[in-house]
Amino acid sequence: MPSFSIAHVTPYPWESEGDEVNAYVAGVARELSRRGHRVLVLAPSRSQERVRDSRRALRAARAHPQALLEGTDEGHPRVLAVGEVLDVVGATRRRPSALPIDVARTVEELLANVELDFVHVHEPFAPSTANAALRHSRALNVGSFHASSERLLSTLLARRFVESFFGRLDARTASTPAAAAVMERHFPGEYRLVPDNDAAADAFEEIYSGLARRRHEAPADHALADRLATRPLIDVDLHMHTDHSPDCATPVEVLLATAREQGLGAIAVTDHNEISGALEARAQAGGSAEEPPLKVIVGEEIKTAGQGEVIGLFLEQKIPRGLSLAETVAEIKRQGGVVYVPHPFDRMHSVPDYEHLLPILDDVDAIEVFNPRVAITSFNEEAGRFAAKYRITAGAGSDSHVAQGLGSVRIRMRDFDDPQEFLQSLRDADIVTRPSSLLYVQALKFLQTRAPASARRARNARRLKRLRSGGGGATPGSRGRR
Repeated sequence: MPSFSIAHVTPYPWESEGDEVNAYVAGVARELSRRGHRVLVLAPSRSQERVRDSRRALRAARAHPQALLEGTDEGHPRVLAVGEVLDVVGATRRRPSALPIDVARTVEELLANVELDFVHVHEPFAPSTANAALRHSRALNVGSFHASSERLLSTLLARRFVESFFGRLDARTASTPAAAAVMERHFPGEYRLVPDNDAAADAFEEIYSGLARRRHEAPADHALADRLATRPLIDVDLHMHTDHSPDCATPVEVLLATAREQGLGAIAVTDHNEISGALEARAQAGGSAEEPPLKVIVGEEIKTAGQGEVIGLFLEQKIPRGLSLAETVAEIKRQGGVVYVPHPFDRMHSVPDYEHLLPILDDVDAIEVFNPRVAITSFNEEAGRFAAKYRITAGAGSDSHVAQGLGSVRIRMRDFDDPQEFLQSLRDADIVTRPSSLLYVQALKFLQTRAPASARRARNARRLKRLRSGGGGATPGSRGRR
């Protein structure tokens, strides 16, 4: 049995006398710790002294967050009081209007910095410490439900909001048959019965081990890594469009000239349901005495049958739209391509959700964790959490539909020659972004795609002449991020 780092999170003040959930958490955490797992317990508290001591420990561990886990694998889990909370959601408790902001921030900071295999939340209804933990977790998530009262669930507002958070759970358990029945009625799903007895730790170890096998493990190809270490660093934009996409008016020539002007060493051309623009770009990108060569990855952003979009990289043949997500992924793999999931969780795009991503998880090579055209920041953040929890390689791209947006986010990585080298280089890459205006590029897209064809041709000719004469402007400054 491998050793895991686990945080159990309860919504109830740790000092609550006779609280069955806290007693359940304490017993399971203690037994898991005794078996060699590193275990933290996160809970609100009524004790100012306990809260001060916990926050003092958190501040002391900021330079080395993993220090919080030291000594928690010897039968003594560490209890951290994340803030003072007097009332929580419950069958007989007054419902609070919101979680105190200091509690939410403490939970967010802790889960962002301490590397955990699992965040195990108990009664993760909002607002509560457990729900905040589920919201900010970058680990695999297990949810345990204990209340068997319909009254608890009848008080919940924004049911769809709650359901969206429950979608982040990788496993659900219930401590009693009555609790399982209530949850299945209100929030359908598979709830495994894990009673509060001596066998609970056995059941959770089995659940943890099964979920851990879903995470990606990077192949240990040291020879390939050593070879790439000698290659130069280049900037790469992994998501863009040409006028071969119906919602873009950028000719291939303008795209290539702009990419060179932006200092990009490689680009992935990913038109919607089409590869002709990418093939044309690759054919024209060889370079000359006046223009340096530019590496072009032939890609396609493919619309599936109601399961969102997926990008195939390193393709040679067009993949038809309208296949299932699994069929589309299989076709990308058949061509020896890379499966890249764009703008996941952005509800303003056609995206695969958790339900559709999990069955193809083993075949996903990379996931787009930053897209500047995503209007709501939390969608990018959710993609980052998804990539982290399953250890999927992170990527990014401008998703440019106008030349002015090209390179607004880029990957700084070692040069590569094939899909295998590309993925190895991407695993060690840095994501670099620069400030940009979504409203500005969206307005440009609207104006350019709606302009008469003659006006578009004249504008593109002027831009191409300006770029080739060196008048395209200096490359804007950038800043690094992971």
